[in-house]
Amino acid sequence: MSRKPMVRPGGRSARVQQAVHTAVRELQAEVGRAELTIPLLAARAGVTPSTIYRRWGDLQELLSDVAVEHLRPDTPPEDHGRLLDDLQSWAEQFLEEMASPAGRAYIRDALLGDPDGDNAGHCSAYAAEQIGTMLARAAERGEDAPDAETVMDRVVAPVMYRILFRPDGLTAAYARRLAQEAVEGFGAAR
Repeated sequence: MSRKPMVRPGGRSARVQQAVHTAVRELQAEVGRAELTIPLLAARAGVTPSTIYRRWGDLQELLSDVAVEHLRPDTPPEDHGRLLDDLQSWAEQFLEEMASPAGRAYIRDALLGDPDGDNAGHCSAYAAEQIGTMLARAAERGEDAPDAETVMDRVVAPVMYRILFRPDGLTAAYARRLAQEAVEGFGAAR
């Protein structure tokens, strides 16, 4: 069974999670991912190795937790005044971030460290939330728009598939084309 840290807002639990996540990011930059160990991370974070094992189970679970946190968007998608423009801009940025070497490593870590698939679900929910924001703005402007699942199927799914299995041809033009195809027929591409 997958161990998931149950973090209360604030308190020691949140401080431990923040310290360990920071240690992972710093040490990855300093010594590389291959050199990471639980004792090394614990020493950097100022906790005992048993604290990390108790909360995350093993290194891969910890890396998965850090990856999911990194993949969480910091800000809502930009508002360009039209769904097609919003979605094309977002799709370009999504592709660029996910297809980068760091993005690919985070995707791999998020998937490998979570046998139950919860982390993949969190990452999917982040994308769906961003898409929901753009679709809500389109609705407020009176634009016809597809539903969130259609956008996930026509933009996010092909981008992720290509990143994982066929990384050639991952360009801004590809992302923009997917976004346009997602909104065509709904009035937003006029």
